Amino acid sequence: MSAEDRIERARLLYERAVIGGDDSVLAVAERELNAVEADLALARGRILHARFLVERNEDPHELALFERAAQLYQLLGDVRGEGESLFWIGTFHQVVRHDDAAAVPALERSCELATQVGDMLTLSYALRHLGIAAHAAGELDVARQRLEESVRLRRELGFLPGVAANLVGLAHIAAGQGRRDDALALIDEAGAIAEASGAQVILRQVEEARASV
Repeated sequence: MSAEDRIERARLLYERAVIGGDDSVLAVAERELNAVEADLALARGRILHARFLVERNEDPHELALFERAAQLYQLLGDVRGEGESLFWIGTFHQVVRHDDAAAVPALERSCELATQVGDMLTLSYALRHLGIAAHAAGELDVARQRLEESVRLRRELGFLPGVAANLVGLAHIAAGQGRRDDALALIDEAGAIAEASGAQVILRQVEEARASV
C-alpha cells in the first residue's frame, strides 16, 4: 500500500470515529500513519547520509531518523523495515562517527533480521560493513569472508555496482595479506564492472586502489 493510500485510509477511519462513533478504528489509523512515518524517516535519513558523503558534515537529524524508523518498524512488527533501519544505524556510526564499537551490534542484528525475512540486499550491505569493521580491526580473514559472501549475494541479485564496490574492498584485503596479484586481478574486475555499470564513484575507488596496491 502506498503512503498516499495509507493517509487516505487514515482519513476515512477518522471519519468513522468522529461521525460514525466507532472509536475502535483509531488504533488502525495510527498504525497506518506509523507505517508512513517509518518509511519517510528511513528515506529522509538516507538522503541526509548521501549529503554527508558529499559534504562530510554530520547532520544531527540523521541518526534520530534512522532510530525513529527502527522503533516504528519494530512497533509495527515489520521485520524487514527494522532490519534495514538497523543497517543504517550501524552505517551511521561506522561511516559518520568512525565508531565500529557502536556500529557492529546494529549491523549484526540487521544481518539476523534480514536473514529471517530473506532480505538478501540488506544482508549484503550489512555483511559488507561488518567486513569493513573486521578489516579495520586487523581481522583480514574475517573481513575477506564477509565481503566474499556479500559479493555472492550481490551477484545473485544482479546488483553489479555493489559487486564492484566489494571487489575493491577485497583488493585492499588481498594487498594487506601480501597477495598482490590477486589484488590487481580484483581491481581489474571491479573496474570492468563499474565501467559497464556507469558507476563513476566506484571507478574512482578502483583507481585509488590501483594506485595504492
